[in-house]
Amino acid sequence: MRKRTFLLVLIVFAGFISSFGAQIVTYEFANKDSALFMDVYMPSNQSITKTTYPCIIYVFGGGFIAGSRLDSANVAFCKTMCDKGFVVAAIDYRLGLKGKKMNGLLTAAKNLEYAIHLAVEDLFSSVSFILNCNDIVTVDTNKIILMGSSAGAITVLQADYELGNRTDVTTNIPESFHFAGVVSFAGAVFSRHGLVKYKKQSPAPTLFFHGTADKLVNYDKTQFANIGFFGSNALEKRFAKFDYPYYIFRYADLGHEVAGLPQHRNIDDICWFIENMVFQKQNYHIDKWLKDDNLIKNRPGYSGIDPANFYK
Repeated sequence: MRKRTFLLVLIVFAGFISSFGAQIVTYEFANKDSALFMDVYMPSNQSITKTTYPCIIYVFGGGFIAGSRLDSANVAFCKTMCDKGFVVAAIDYRLGLKGKKMNGLLTAAKNLEYAIHLAVEDLFSSVSFILNCNDIVTVDTNKIILMGSSAGAITVLQADYELGNRTDVTTNIPESFHFAGVVSFAGAVFSRHGLVKYKKQSPAPTLFFHGTADKLVNYDKTQFANIGFFGSNALEKRFAKFDYPYYIFRYADLGHEVAGLPQHRNIDDICWFIENMVFQKQNYHIDKWLKDDNLIKNRPGYSGIDPANFYK
């Protein structure tokens, strides 16, 4: 299946070679009830035989009931990051809440956990494909960065949490593997074991974006006994306590709309985070509050500013 798919996409790829914009190759990376695809964006001004490039795996949002890697906003974001010098893999995943009823707290928690598990399982299938597929010759497998929005943000944070505890869903991932970084646009982690802990390995450096009034994906946490859903504020506290590197943007009094804002208006901040905290491995704890809508629309990037000024 993979060889046939690769021959097909090579033909497609050859037909779309251009000196402008990202070149996109589509792979079938898994088949689980139906085929799951990833679109791999490769910089057109780089040879695919050149050394290697860092890779972003992008996971779309949609509440685990909708959304697509092919949505125009997602495609635009992937092309933008590709233009910054990254190979970007935009992936499919199964939508586990589609058609599910969310009546009652326990039912809702069970269905949400199920949906997150499916998405994370599919994300790890895409990781395994990238690690083992010699056809994707441009990827530096030591520099795989996760990015996701809303349900996608939950998925990427959860994946790093599962990897940090080496749960069953990570069985096919090499013991030595770790994500280089995580970028979450309004995400959270689901836990059945109380507060979020990373018992086997530390989490990757993480960049959080979240609105403080977000009720859809809780900015802080929702917890009943050991079952909890921990948002960016709760996760930041854990990262700070255990000295894990993080950068958090808190949008005061804004809700879940923040999930769609940073992808297009915080590119400089994302690139600064990757360069300094992912590639250079600087262990910063940076906390930024944005209290004015105009800051969201018009704020400059922070490249070149000493992050030490932003310590909590």
